[in-house]
Amino acid sequence: MATLKDVAREAGLSVGTVSRVLNNRGYISDETRQSVNRAMKKLNYQPNEMARSLSKQRSSMIGVIVPSISHPYFSKLVESLESSAHHEEYEILLFVSQGRPDREEEYVRACISNRVAGLILCTGSVRTARLKNLGFPVVAYERLLNDADAGVECDNYEGGSLAAEELIRCGCRNLLCISGIGEVSMPADVRRDGFLETCARHEGISVRSFACSEESISDLKYKTQLQTCMDQNLGVDGVFASSDVIAAELLGVLRARGQRIPEDVKVIGYDDVFVSELTTPELTTIHQPVKEMAQTCIDIIRRAAAGEAYPARTVLRVNLVQRGSTRMLRGD
Repeated sequence: MATLKDVAREAGLSVGTVSRVLNNRGYISDETRQSVNRAMKKLNYQPNEMARSLSKQRSSMIGVIVPSISHPYFSKLVESLESSAHHEEYEILLFVSQGRPDREEEYVRACISNRVAGLILCTGSVRTARLKNLGFPVVAYERLLNDADAGVECDNYEGGSLAAEELIRCGCRNLLCISGIGEVSMPADVRRDGFLETCARHEGISVRSFACSEESISDLKYKTQLQTCMDQNLGVDGVFASSDVIAAELLGVLRARGQRIPEDVKVIGYDDVFVSELTTPELTTIHQPVKEMAQTCIDIIRRAAAGEAYPARTVLRVNLVQRGSTRMLRGD
């Protein structure tokens, strides 16, 4: 197994210089950095991350806790976080909690043990008392800030409002909002508020709401609940679902009832994950800027490591993506 001395010898540099390159300390020319990288690649040298973290007090790892990776939204998020982290020369230490608070607290302890540079918390069950005085920044992603150091979210209220305006513009008058409600309040809950309050500002609009329980976000099975929902809400001609997964499953439920999309019922989802383009028809949806949100999370941790100031809360804009599940009625 190659050692630091072997890399230094191969690169024609001192051990101290190679160490400065690995730990990114002081001025390092591009030529020197490239020489070290070539030597490491040739010798298949793997830096001892734990030893480096002990010397720097912090590793180059960023902890990420998500409730699921089978859910299309979180798989997209993890991919975006990994890409942004790699660009900033960080590595992702990923934990999947399945929404279990005991696991989430265990993962927070693992982040402490691994001396992470920061933690990105994408799930809402961990007790906030565990987030105090950890020695590294905690970034809350699409969850309430509570005791986190910073929060990053999209404009969920605006998203709900955009969905309502689009359905009304398309001629819908009997609207329904379907949301997934968990045990813990989350920023995404505000999508429903934006939708209902926007509908209330328009005359002649009837609006109802239905909440799908989310016992496990990785289950992704809403069919029975959606069948019950549509049985209880006859005459609906426009539906806003608070995620593309719910909206996609709703399309199948509507077709099974003999209802055409968008002729009889128009449907809008939320997130703009790949599922929205695989349905028939393709889903009109609210696009979340996941890549930009992921980059913001990494930037906050990078700034914290450099001793720079960073915003306590960042809210990014969303936009409507029009596809086949809605369309303007002729003559409107």
